[in-house]
Amino acid sequence: MVVSLAIFIITEILPGDVATMMLRQGATEQNLRKVREDLRLDRPAHVRYLDWIGGVVRGDLGESYVQKRPIIDVIPRRLGHSIILAVFAFMISVPTAVVVGVWAGVHSDSLGDRLASVTSLVAISLPEFVTGVLLIVIFSSTLDILPSSSIVLPGTNPLSRPEILVLPTITLTGILFAYIMRMTRANVIEVLQSNYVRTAILKGLPMRRIIFRHVLPNAMLPTISIIAMNFGWMLGGLVIVENVFAYPGIGQQLLTSITTRDVPLLQALSLIIAATYTVSNLIA
Repeated sequence: MVVSLAIFIITEILPGDVATMMLRQGATEQNLRKVREDLRLDRPAHVRYLDWIGGVVRGDLGESYVQKRPIIDVIPRRLGHSIILAVFAFMISVPTAVVVGVWAGVHSDSLGDRLASVTSLVAISLPEFVTGVLLIVIFSSTLDILPSSSIVLPGTNPLSRPEILVLPTITLTGILFAYIMRMTRANVIEVLQSNYVRTAILKGLPMRRIIFRHVLPNAMLPTISIIAMNFGWMLGGLVIVENVFAYPGIGQQLLTSITTRDVPLLQALSLIIAATYTVSNLIA
């Protein structure tokens, strides 16, 4: 409820009038008044908020100002595309980051550990749009082995052309890998220095058993929280990646709803992203 109120207030104070954006050159005073009445924008803000949140509770997200159809019919296809991209990135980045993080933590200060740390630091430092453009230049413009855009034709599925998912997935994987790997490495190093692990080593237990039975269960607790938070970030953070690669997901739809001042669609998308954060953290 608090997040929904924050979303409503932010969309209320966005610069630019919805009616003016819709009418453009035909924005006379009479036409503006009529559009505001048709969209029921002439009502007090608190009444519009209660009407909107009441509809959300009933499963009615409202109607898109621009597309002139129920939002519940607009979102599923875009959301499905984003989930496919997010799942691909997670399937690659999370296991790889955990394995590398554990290895780097066990072999701290080694050459491999330093190489992994520097690589992850570079990945975190580069913004998504920089990484995406670099990948397009290398794999599309120079080598010409992957498409530069990830456009999904109407009526088709991203899985029917898996090559369009490669570059966006690599872009997302770099960021996720860096965060999760560094967190896992730091946790493993901290647990390895604990008294119970030192006792297990002094008792002569095999190192493999110490890592899997004593180190990993405790080192993974903070990492699981980071993984859950990153899953929530994936849906909201896809805005940049999806626009770089023209991928028709929820991130691109979110940006379009901002530029066109499609307030009901913007509110619904923001609420879905916030709910994803909440549920993923609860599961973690």
